[in-house]
Parts: sequence; structure tokens; C-alpha cells
Amino acid sequence: MIDRYTVEHLDYGTSKSFEETVIAFEAVTGDASGDRYAQARSGSKNADEFERRMNEIAGSSGFMRFLTLDHGGWLALFGPHIKSRLYIVGNPLIARTMLQHHVEVGLNVPVRLLIYENAAGEVRLGYDLPSSLMSRLNNAEVTEAARKLDAKLAALAEQVCGEKA
Repeated sequence: MIDRYTVEHLDYGTSKSFEETVIAFEAVTGDASGDRYAQARSGSKNADEFERRMNEIAGSSGFMRFLTLDHGGWLALFGPHIKSRLYIVGNPLIARTMLQHHVEVGLNVPVRLLIYENAAGEVRLGYDLPSSLMSRLNNAEVTEAARKLDAKLAALAEQVCGEKA
């Protein structure tokens, strides 16, 4: 089976440098990389404890970073010097609001977000809009929860970049 659907992409510009944007982003997102998330998950005896631990990891934005890939770091080995970091960000408590209605939501949460410097030297922050990624599921509860995630990501991007999409 092949489903075709339209995905909306949001791209925010900023007058900040790449480094300043990365610092601003990481300052408001918690670090769940390495063993931190796994230990919090496995150490939770019940849902309330898991929720408390997730809230401790999440940054002030409500999001946490599960993975950071520095594309510029490895690509420099081949010559071109670019600035580009891919982040896998989310929060299991937010994901739950969608996953409880449709398991296939798990394909698109946590969310991928890219901070990069384009060929013109402009620093950008981009991501695919979760509600558009979830649209193929045709599930009203998922759509409603995904739109709330859209708003939370927009608030995060605007906070980091200081500008609207």
C-alpha cells in the first residue's frame, strides 16, 4: 500500500548566528540523550513517577533532545564546510496524547528539527508540521493533539529564533 499526502514544512529565519541559535535552542530543551531517558524510563515504577521524571528532563519549552546529529561535523571530512544540526526532539507525555489514538503516530514522533546555515549565510530552523505528517491517519483525536504539538513547536521556534515562520 502506498499513501500519498501533503506535508507542510515550516522554516524560521533568525538574525542570530548559527552558534547563538544552537545555544538558544539547547538552553530551552532538556537533554534526554545517552542513558538519561532510558534510566528515567526503566526506573519509573508507575505512570505518575514516569511523568515526574519526564518533566524533570524536559526543558522550559516542554521538549527534550533525544538525539543530535552534527551534519557539518562529518561532512567537513569530505570538503564542504556547512553548519547543520539535526535534532530529534519531543516529549513522551506529548507523544502519548497522539499514540493512544493511533500507533502509527510513532513514525513521526519524536519530531526532527534542523538548524542550519544556508548557502546565502542565513541561519534557519526548519521542521515538518506534525499535523500534516499525521494527516494520512484520518483520525480526529490525533489531528487535534497534533495541532497542539504544532503550536508548541511554533512557540519553541519563535522563542529560539525571535521571528515567526
